[in-house]
Amino acid sequence: MASIVLILVYAAQVVLTGFLTDLCLRWWYWTGGVAAGARRYWMTVFTLLALLPVFGAFLPDSRVKSALQGAGNIWLGFFIYYGGILLMLMILMGIRHLVLHAGGGLWPGAVLCTSLALALAVTVCGLIHAQQTKVKRYDITVGKPAGETREMKIVLIGDLHLSVNSKLSTTQRMVELINREEPDAVLVAGDIFTSSYAALANPEAYAQALSGIRSKYGVFAVYGNHDVEETLFGGFPISPVSRAFRTAQMDAFLQRCGFRMLADETVRLGESVQLAGRIDGDKAGDGTANRMSAAELLKDADRSLPVLVLEHEPREFLALAQAGADAVLCGHTHNGQLFPGNLIIPLFNENAYGLKTIAGISTLVTAGVGYYGPPMRVGTDSEITVVNFRFE
Repeated sequence: MASIVLILVYAAQVVLTGFLTDLCLRWWYWTGGVAAGARRYWMTVFTLLALLPVFGAFLPDSRVKSALQGAGNIWLGFFIYYGGILLMLMILMGIRHLVLHAGGGLWPGAVLCTSLALALAVTVCGLIHAQQTKVKRYDITVGKPAGETREMKIVLIGDLHLSVNSKLSTTQRMVELINREEPDAVLVAGDIFTSSYAALANPEAYAQALSGIRSKYGVFAVYGNHDVEETLFGGFPISPVSRAFRTAQMDAFLQRCGFRMLADETVRLGESVQLAGRIDGDKAGDGTANRMSAAELLKDADRSLPVLVLEHEPREFLALAQAGADAVLCGHTHNGQLFPGNLIIPLFNENAYGLKTIAGISTLVTAGVGYYGPPMRVGTDSEITVVNFRFE
């Protein structure tokens, strides 16, 4: 049902944007600003581009499917801004016409060309900005002793979303930034893949790059809701949870990367800092959404020592606090990834991005390194997050 709704929503958006585009072209044609042939050409191109996500979702796994998926993701990024700008300008021109009774034969062409130019500019800038990984820093004080350990530097990364639009050079740059920090531990907050192993070209090169991460205690990771095999439509899953399984190829890849995967289990960083890694709350990877409760996860934790929790989605902070967690580190939100998403996601999350104290504990959500769907960042950064813990 969810997949049908998603496809219908996309189809409705395409129809609305196509209608507005055609309306501008018709009006422009009536005023002599554009030839009839140009209108047919523009609408044909628009229709073919709109079909890219459909082909990318439903064709069998192949290089052709991956190429169409990649192109479809870029189209979606452009389409979001083109449709939004076009609708906004059409509304403004309509208000202008009603209030000022002002017409003019040039405005349909101006609206259309302005929408195309601005959407293309935003798309190009977003594609470039998504590859420019930043370093974000935070300080967290935990009011517990950790033996002789007074401080610990942890690098948090998440949402690599290795997929058809990934760039090996960006992953290599991320590894360089991490190693430059000389961290005590590196934590990976899930969504390492984008719902497909086959979509990643040259996985051996990515595994080699990621295996180059260096830290004192190692690299610890949890799975996210996209670390499973499922069908994507324009970047959004349309397969039911019961068919969302993690594959042996994914597990083998992460083993080659040197990642210690935590699935509802607790390890120690050094002698005194406890780290618990949770199974994802939406897709456990076995066709279910089953995982331990916060109380079950931390029932054996020593509350006299620092307890850190790593999980993909920023949720259940109160339950984790009551179970004994001192800090929770997450990803998942991308900080909205595309403006105005960064203004919307705080409406649906206790902590959508950054450091925030909730229920008496520190919660930290990273914007992530990669991107989901459109390989773009607009109004947000791709980042690695450096956390300096102090234990008192």
